[in-house]
Amino acid sequence: MYKPGGTIATALEKIQQKSYVLPAIQREFVWKPEQIERLFDSLMQGYPFGTFLFWTVKPETSGSFKFYDFVLNYHQRDAAHCPELPTLHDQTVTAVLDGQQRLTALNIGLRGSMAMKLPSKWWTNPDAFPKRTLRLNLLAPLEPDEEGAVYDFRFLDDAQVERDEGALWFPVTEILGMKGGPPMLAWLVAKKLEGDALNSAYTILDRLHQVVHVDQRVFYYEEESQDVERVLNIFIRLNSGGTVLSYSDLLLSIAVAQWKKVDARSEIHSLVDEINRIGTGFSLSQDFVLKAGLMLSDIASVGFKVENFTQANMEKLEANWPQIRAALVRTVELAASFGLNGQTLRADSALLPIAYYLYHRKAPANYAVSNQFAADRNVIHSWLTRSLLKASGIWGSGLDTFLTALREVIQQKGETSFPARELEQVMDARGKSLAFSPAEVEDMLTMQYGDKRMFALLSMLFPFVDLRNQFHMDHVFPISRFTAAKLRKAGIDEDRIENLSRMANELPNLQLLEGTANTEKRDRLPGEWLADHYPNAGDRAHYCTIHDLGDVPEALEGFEQFHSERRERLRTRIQGVLTIEQE
Repeated sequence: MYKPGGTIATALEKIQQKSYVLPAIQREFVWKPEQIERLFDSLMQGYPFGTFLFWTVKPETSGSFKFYDFVLNYHQRDAAHCPELPTLHDQTVTAVLDGQQRLTALNIGLRGSMAMKLPSKWWTNPDAFPKRTLRLNLLAPLEPDEEGAVYDFRFLDDAQVERDEGALWFPVTEILGMKGGPPMLAWLVAKKLEGDALNSAYTILDRLHQVVHVDQRVFYYEEESQDVERVLNIFIRLNSGGTVLSYSDLLLSIAVAQWKKVDARSEIHSLVDEINRIGTGFSLSQDFVLKAGLMLSDIASVGFKVENFTQANMEKLEANWPQIRAALVRTVELAASFGLNGQTLRADSALLPIAYYLYHRKAPANYAVSNQFAADRNVIHSWLTRSLLKASGIWGSGLDTFLTALREVIQQKGETSFPARELEQVMDARGKSLAFSPAEVEDMLTMQYGDKRMFALLSMLFPFVDLRNQFHMDHVFPISRFTAAKLRKAGIDEDRIENLSRMANELPNLQLLEGTANTEKRDRLPGEWLADHYPNAGDRAHYCTIHDLGDVPEALEGFEQFHSERRERLRTRIQGVLTIEQE
């Protein structure tokens, strides 16, 4: 029997008063701004809001559990996690078991803000995360778009609102404190609205006020048992279908409930944040960290399966956590020293065998930089890079059993050095060979700029580049010279233009260049840049030799011959660093 819970405004007041809280088993807020906008449109159109599952936690029980607050001002980098609440002694609270995402969306839309990273800016740039609040365009025509949305809700910052002179963007956060009727009319009149525009805008604003303050939209089922095992079972059964809650979320929920000494939630989330800040930034997830926990703790299978979530396994994971955390940090530091980041690491799972090796060997904190381990690092780099070149074939299907098999090899052969040869034997037996066919070599030679395999290949072909420094994948002949208009101006025949534009983005026209040098080079032709950057002929010749540039032509006219000759030299290099299958 579901119970009435009142209006949306009432629910938000209970969140503000810390009467509605989130139990530790709940996952993080995961909705995107577009989902929140869609929810508000659905509410305005009168669509069903869904029901909730609440757990009434009585005073004698509430002090025994950890609870979290709802996200209010979401910041994708700095405030993406639910704030921890102090221990709630002698207080009855309502813990939300189902409905967190919807309630948080309402909390952000009606009381808070969202700051999502702009796609064109770096994570380290504070200006990459403009603070935006939910707005409703009161002048938008009430006509459904392609997805059926009628009301124009958007998260906007003040600058965006000012630039949009054809709209009237009402700050949705103001509706909570606004009374209906005359105050709303006064707000609209102050915006110099009149006639039909005033009537239409008032109708929309009044509808928003009705949805928030008047309509009885919150209905819930109440669980009153104080038995945490029963509550956990309800939560698992409700969320283990794989659509509402992923299995990694489920594992985290159970770890949170069962770990005794370590706060699993804050530990795992802080580790994800820490490793993603290493180097130029990664995009590793909670799934990656939890799968690493299963693998490094020697739990029988590394899969997110319910049978792995036993209390004994969770105790093992907690006991090993400090060593697991250290191994993962060292693994990502090592990957960063190879020049990898979130854009160039094609398969996160490729790091897991390396993490297990560093954990199994008890690698010291200086493993990624000490000369003592240079040879071992070179072996790891070669193995990792070759596996990333074949990422879809290596790190795709059958991943859990594959990782378990690799773990067994490292257990048996990884005491003093990374057992690349033995790993490759097991991989080959499973149809995941690191040998490359002649056809794959041909494919690499025509790879285009932007292919995620490109960095891995260039780093193998030119291992002398210090990848710990900021580097760029640079076009030897600047890509800006290969627009149709510029090629015509340079006197290139029309029937060659399309072919030249394609060749300009292929491997033979790419190199790894340190960021400062690439910035200096810009769109200059390579012959001109080399003469300025290396005025000494010997230094210039050395640069061309180690980068396999050959004789660099002075003008664009010689590009095709340069491309053809370097292509063959790179073919030889590829055959020298990769195992090539015999036809």
